[in-house]
Amino acid sequence: MNNKYLLICLCLCTGTLFAQINSIERQLFELPDVLFSPNKTPYGFQEAFELRVKQPLDHKAPEKGFFYQKVYLSHRNREANTVLVSEGYQANSNRIYELSELLSANQIVVEHRFFGKSQPDSIDYQYLNLEQATADLHRINQLFKSIYSNKWISTGISKGGQTAIFYRYFYPDDVDISIPYVAPLNLELEDKRIYAFLDTIGSDTCRNAIYAVQKKLLQSRKKVLPLVRWYAKGAGLRFNYLNLEAAFEFSILEYPFSFWQWGGDCRDIPSPDSSIEHLLEHLFEISNVDFFSDSYMQAYAAHYYQAAAQMGYYGYQIKPFRGLLQAISTENNPNAAFTPNKIKVPFDGQLSQKVALWLKTKGHRFIYINGALDTWSATAVPYSDKVDALWFNMAGKDHGAARIKNMSTAQRNQFMQQIDRWLSDSKN
Repeated sequence: MNNKYLLICLCLCTGTLFAQINSIERQLFELPDVLFSPNKTPYGFQEAFELRVKQPLDHKAPEKGFFYQKVYLSHRNREANTVLVSEGYQANSNRIYELSELLSANQIVVEHRFFGKSQPDSIDYQYLNLEQATADLHRINQLFKSIYSNKWISTGISKGGQTAIFYRYFYPDDVDISIPYVAPLNLELEDKRIYAFLDTIGSDTCRNAIYAVQKKLLQSRKKVLPLVRWYAKGAGLRFNYLNLEAAFEFSILEYPFSFWQWGGDCRDIPSPDSSIEHLLEHLFEISNVDFFSDSYMQAYAAHYYQAAAQMGYYGYQIKPFRGLLQAISTENNPNAAFTPNKIKVPFDGQLSQKVALWLKTKGHRFIYINGALDTWSATAVPYSDKVDALWFNMAGKDHGAARIKNMSTAQRNQFMQQIDRWLSDSKN
């Protein structure tokens, strides 16, 4: 009886040990500088974890200090392909991207350095550049290639898509395919292609209606500003970086950019003869003054620094509003990159220029997904017949709708055929 009991125990222990040996958790234990804890497992995956990966502030000089970068891992199996998602900002949850579902792939989501929980005790912005941010991704890629040896696909949305583009430039052999969504490649701090887009997108009637709302609200500032103050007070907004009047004017200038970026409906634009309350309500649905409040300035400080330093951005044309703006200087077009503490950041566009040329001639195995209505499509990577790549500029889609799930059947088939061809290519 005792022997039978011992045999049962031995079998159970052996089974448990076998399961542990085959668990991804055991291999995570073996990775250097990686802390992890179990996370809720998404449907279709075997296990999921939230990781903290120790990253040097300066990958060329690790002795300068470090921080822990937040990473989400969703594991299907070791034989599956792996989708590496570069977030442009913070990663608040382990959401599963459509690409990971389509390819039945493992998924690794990387929070961007100096956002969310991926921050050192004090931020030194000299270490917030694309060379360091892409080196973070490279280190994670190299760590996890010891576990996932099949094909790797890099992706990201918007600023995360920009990061995926630069990542491939610096580390072209890390991944087999790159799929940036709605990702601009800005060439200047004030990329004037944005102005050309806003001057031509949609119908003359729609663009004129947008301008009429902007003009009427600025002309009615004596009635509008008290309403804005009450709104700000009720919402608990603070305006120290910009004063409230400047924030109101910036929300007016931002209105057409956001209108097209997020798929505004021209039929919803009120007549300038509508009540001030209705006009202001419509404005705040598209371009809310809270976007220019202190809380947003703090949340996006690192983003604005990157835009001002390397990634480029956009400005606001003020010529149509001269004589109507009182809190914003009309000497030059103001820029939308509100740098932390208003520090002066010299813009260096050399990297973007190099990347643009590299993509044109050497950027193979990219798929670019953009929405034709999206303002950011104005600075998207342009088509080139010199590379093995694929472009989708989806008609009628905005920044949030330009997704594979919203493609036509023909587009989805083309997309999957291209992916299958590249993934089956033994040379990759």
